[in-house]
Amino acid sequence: MKGIIKAVCISEKKGTAKKNIQECNVIQDWGLENDAHAGKWHRQVSLLSYEKVCKFKENGIKIEGGAFGENLLVEGLDFKSYPVGTAFTSGSIVLEITQIGKECHSECAIRKQVGDCIMPREGVFARVLRGGVIKAGDEILPVEKNGFTAALITASDRSFRGEREDKATIAMRAVLKSEGYDVAEEILLPDEEEEIYKAIVRLCDDKKVDLLLTSGGTGFSVRDVTPEATMRASERNVPGIAEAIRAFSMKITDRAMLSRGVSMIRGKTLVVNLPGSPKAVYEALGFIVKPIQHGLEILNGATE
Repeated sequence: MKGIIKAVCISEKKGTAKKNIQECNVIQDWGLENDAHAGKWHRQVSLLSYEKVCKFKENGIKIEGGAFGENLLVEGLDFKSYPVGTAFTSGSIVLEITQIGKECHSECAIRKQVGDCIMPREGVFARVLRGGVIKAGDEILPVEKNGFTAALITASDRSFRGEREDKATIAMRAVLKSEGYDVAEEILLPDEEEEIYKAIVRLCDDKKVDLLLTSGGTGFSVRDVTPEATMRASERNVPGIAEAIRAFSMKITDRAMLSRGVSMIRGKTLVVNLPGSPKAVYEALGFIVKPIQHGLEILNGATE
């Protein structure tokens, strides 16, 4: 099942109809560039099915794309049939549904203009897990779940203190969602070995996720202790994954040789250390995410 984007729309003010601009930059964890609804919240992008608008137009009302305040008008997908948490991809862009429908406020300019607003009933809202450029005519596809669960740990003193945005978690989540993983838990921790160790043990032993990714704390600083915490929790070493990440990353920067990241198995959970840089997370995880799925299938007895 795939959809075709019919209109890409933005507005300067909330509660007003949007204008179809055909093409727009979509900003990670923000929304459509220059759109009034973009921001650090859960309703960064609004989506509406083209078929719902066509049915409304049978009443004889002439409206254009964006009339109901939707950012993306899409043909071929009934967005209300997908649950919260469903991911959609369009090129490099990854969106995740966060809300289905909404309450229409009394001052809605759209309702006053056309007599009704179907967005509260038929629209869905999403956050941007990965950005890019989107335009009318592009395909947009729901991502089928692969059956695996994952958890994410970001270790960063600065992010934990609120001094720097945790973009590494966003990067890990975006790649996993685009591959159909159910991200069960996300944790932000300081660079404290004991805290990281306890979180790894809990997520492996109690949560029993299939895949546990960590980001950060793999360098030479005395505070970089993620590999030590990971190996403390290890039952079986899986050196090939960490070696493959370094080999791949060496093609991008020779500083990749300074990474101390490790990979291991505890119970039936695969644990992989990733770099702290969001860019490096995208690169490294994008490289390993498909091959390690076969390993997860073996680990869980789905194949030999």
